[in-house]
Amino acid sequence: MLQADGSVMAVKSKRPLNFKKGIRPYLYLAPTLVVLILLLIIPIVMVVSYAFFDNVIVKPDPQFVGLQNFATVLKDPSFITGIKNTIIFVVVSVIAHMLIGMFFAMLMNTSYLHVKTKAAFRVVYALPWMFTASVIAITWRLLYDPSGVLNFLAQTLHLSQGTIDFLGTREVALKAVTIINIWSGYPFYMISILAGLQGISTDLYEASAIDGANPVQQFFRVTIPQLKPILISLIMLDFVWTIQQFALIWMTTGGGPVKATTTVSVYIYETAFRTYKYSQAAAAAVLALIVCIIIAIFYVRQQRED
Repeated sequence: MLQADGSVMAVKSKRPLNFKKGIRPYLYLAPTLVVLILLLIIPIVMVVSYAFFDNVIVKPDPQFVGLQNFATVLKDPSFITGIKNTIIFVVVSVIAHMLIGMFFAMLMNTSYLHVKTKAAFRVVYALPWMFTASVIAITWRLLYDPSGVLNFLAQTLHLSQGTIDFLGTREVALKAVTIINIWSGYPFYMISILAGLQGISTDLYEASAIDGANPVQQFFRVTIPQLKPILISLIMLDFVWTIQQFALIWMTTGGGPVKATTTVSVYIYETAFRTYKYSQAAAAAVLALIVCIIIAIFYVRQQRED
């Protein structure tokens, strides 16, 4: 740059400074990105690639078979049974979670209970969400045992003439496992909906009351519309989580008796680690992944709209 006297003045480039500012956020994200790539991206890519080869891991040189593994899985009666059980398990669990969570959330939000009473109830109602899957499975196996509390109450109240093997009877096992999942999952709905209820302005209820709306009309015309974004998010997240539920089922019934509680996740595990058909297990896992991705897309779109 020329000065008035004709001498040259050096101009310090701002490019290195701007480059440092631009790269700094990525340096902060680098550790997390490395962990995600190693523990999430690479395993997903490997499983997807396994689905297109035969006898991966078992054979040193697996052959490319295209969509053959997917066709084999879709024709497998055990996989079809797993899909049916998964649909029943997921649909009933999600609906029950929403209804029970809504009921307890509104109970905790009412003005008729004392503050200390609400605090105590919140702790009690939230306990199932705090327990690990192993604790829940052991607790309910003891309750469902033929000599357990539930059979004792059923016989005492003359609801049953003999003992019921809840987890060992084919007609009852899936219902019993679904009840366990409902009990362990509703607190998430309760806490989330309660937070949403507390964020609704009381002016809306006062205005609707002036217009002559009764409590039922206020619930459907004020409460539900205000909670709609939260409810949609909860349902989508719960749908994905329940599809992936494995530990609870495996530690209570192991997928039995006679495939009565075999879901897609249990089918994937058994196919991979009991029969060592890793390619078919990978194909089934990819199908489950596609379903979860579709739900995730709707979830992201819904979040953007809100």
